[in-house]
Amino acid sequence: MTTESNAPQLLHLVIGGELRHLDAPVFRDLSKVEFVGAFPNYEEARKAWKARAQATVDNAHMRYFILHAHRMIDPRGDDHAH
Repeated sequence: MTTESNAPQLLHLVIGGELRHLDAPVFRDLSKVEFVGAFPNYEEARKAWKARAQATVDNAHMRYFILHAHRMIDPRGDDHAH
């Protein structure tokens, strides 16, 4: 993904894997957590999250998450995009 834009970059990461239980976001095996990708904004991350979640719909324990990495990098950062 090498797109350049004048829009502010609000880095989002998508990860996922199999959870131990359905009631808590605790992965069964951290060595098998999947890094789906890094995305320049929430909208692009959501597209990837949705595609991956739909591809694994047959396993109720599989869950994917969107991490707002831009907030971790700069907690004071501008979050006006969503």
